[in-house]
Amino acid sequence: MATPSIYLDHAATTPLAPAVREAMLPWLGDDAGNASSQHARGRAAARAVEEARTHVARLVGGEPGEIVFTGGGTEANNFALKGVLLHPNRRGAPFVVSAIEHKAVLAPAWFLEALGHPLAIAGADAAGRVAPAAVGAAIVPGTALVSVMHGNNEIGTIQPVEAIAEIVRGTGALYHVDAVQSVGHVPVDVRAIGCDLLSVSAHKLGGPTGVGALWVRGGADGGIALAPLLHGGFQEEGLRAGTLNTAAIVGFGVAAARLDPDHVAREAARLAGLRDRLLEAIAAKAGGRITGARDERLPGIASFVFDHVDGDALVVGLDLRGVCASTGSACVTGQIDPSHVLTATGESRDAARGALRLSLGETTTDDDVTRAIDTVVDVVERLRVSRRR
Repeated sequence: MATPSIYLDHAATTPLAPAVREAMLPWLGDDAGNASSQHARGRAAARAVEEARTHVARLVGGEPGEIVFTGGGTEANNFALKGVLLHPNRRGAPFVVSAIEHKAVLAPAWFLEALGHPLAIAGADAAGRVAPAAVGAAIVPGTALVSVMHGNNEIGTIQPVEAIAEIVRGTGALYHVDAVQSVGHVPVDVRAIGCDLLSVSAHKLGGPTGVGALWVRGGADGGIALAPLLHGGFQEEGLRAGTLNTAAIVGFGVAAARLDPDHVAREAARLAGLRDRLLEAIAAKAGGRITGARDERLPGIASFVFDHVDGDALVVGLDLRGVCASTGSACVTGQIDPSHVLTATGESRDAARGALRLSLGETTTDDDVTRAIDTVVDVVERLRVSRRR
């Protein structure tokens, strides 16, 4: 019998939790109804959506009326940036993002810059940490928005988002936090952070793909004027037009409901122990240089660069040996350019091409980690020997 594969790419997507799948099935069959319809099936779908909204809101410390469902984390990030800066009251307003943001923030930022909004980039240190002072230095009079992620999806560094909020507060700017990679894995509380907008995605925490949410402080009537990203019907209080994906939203809600604070704390501690085994063993045995912060780090992400090893070749070699891993963000797989996150931390372009990310989740076991260590060490050595020939 073939040896089971080891899935160490949870940062790209997590397996759908069995309870989530079961909860979604009725809404994919005879129970299906449009949540905006007035008949019995429509009303049932609307109730299911509102129950899910309550669970998602509770997960991030918000209120149900502050949750706007989206088609995923990318849409939530786009909505945050474009919703703020494309509003008629903020035409031409400056804004700030960090150098280590996901492309779902950087790409709309470049788009808005092309439309005439001055963009400032706050840099990061060698650990991928964005200093509050760097954000403060980038803010100019009239800055409308600051966007800094919570936990980095490639190297795992957790940003000092609360301290950054202290800098932003009082400048008149709104503060957006991309928490797609961290919600459900470490405690995330919008009130404690002090942000105005926060993005989350279901498939990073055991839910389905194709659904996410933007938390908006105060909701549609809370005083944050946003331009809708999609225009059409009045779904989501007019902030996000389009028929709601009831099955996916129900799944999102069940995934969120599973993640009570005790569960998150226990799983974070377990994964951090496994992550540290990977970090220490692969650094020592395979000569991998650890990237990202050692302490303020997402519990499930172990990341490295290997000198004289091509990261794409390493991922292919691991895949042939039954280990699913990545070089970094799944959204940029296949690009020729090296990771912008690694180059922002000071890695050379050549070094950044030797990147490897191993990301753990609820299905990861001690045996998985042991096998992964041995496999990474062996594949790295084979690639180095091949390069020397």
